Amino acid sequence: MTIMVERPGSASGAIDTGRRMARCFPMPAEQEFVGLVTTLVTRFFAQNGRDLTAVEGEPLAGRLSALIMERGLPRALAEGELGSPGGMSDEACAPLVARLVAGSKDDLLADTARQLIKACFYPEFKVCRDSYRAAGPDGRCRRQELARVRARVSGSHCVDCPHWVALDPAAHQGLLVEAWRGARREYVENTGIFLPEDFRALRRYLHNQVHQR
Repeated sequence: MTIMVERPGSASGAIDTGRRMARCFPMPAEQEFVGLVTTLVTRFFAQNGRDLTAVEGEPLAGRLSALIMERGLPRALAEGELGSPGGMSDEACAPLVARLVAGSKDDLLADTARQLIKACFYPEFKVCRDSYRAAGPDGRCRRQELARVRARVSGSHCVDCPHWVALDPAAHQGLLVEAWRGARREYVENTGIFLPEDFRALRRYLHNQVHQR
């Protein structure tokens, strides 16, 4: 089984261009990918008070795997290249979400699919946006509010945050704790929501596929 990635000279940034791939890299364990996604989605549904068995988590992961095989992953950055954050329009994302949910009308499933698509297809970059610690005029950080973060598969950090790959769990936790503005107890009691390690496992798997590690 092979997975495609963007040609090094392809456009980066927004991923709606359709300019992509020419080289193949092995994705030797599709089952591993499906397992990672299923574990993540199971956790995400549970933290939102839902039982994943009602919406077929493994088939969702399998359809995401097939979509990656078809579209390819964003290219790896060249040595010394910092890259830049990308994006995806609602118009480009909607048909991909529709493929993943396969006719389901479940809103949480669709939102999960949307976030996973962005996690897989946003381009690589190396300088964090710092959204996890950005405060509003009232001094509060939206990315540190449990009710908001509960609705995010990647917790306090962005789905494409470079820290998922660059930092080990202990260093990443230290970074977030240092920036924490709210009650420390809430963070301690909900670490798996604010900094989900199953999401790190998925991001590192995709990163390693592109970088052939």
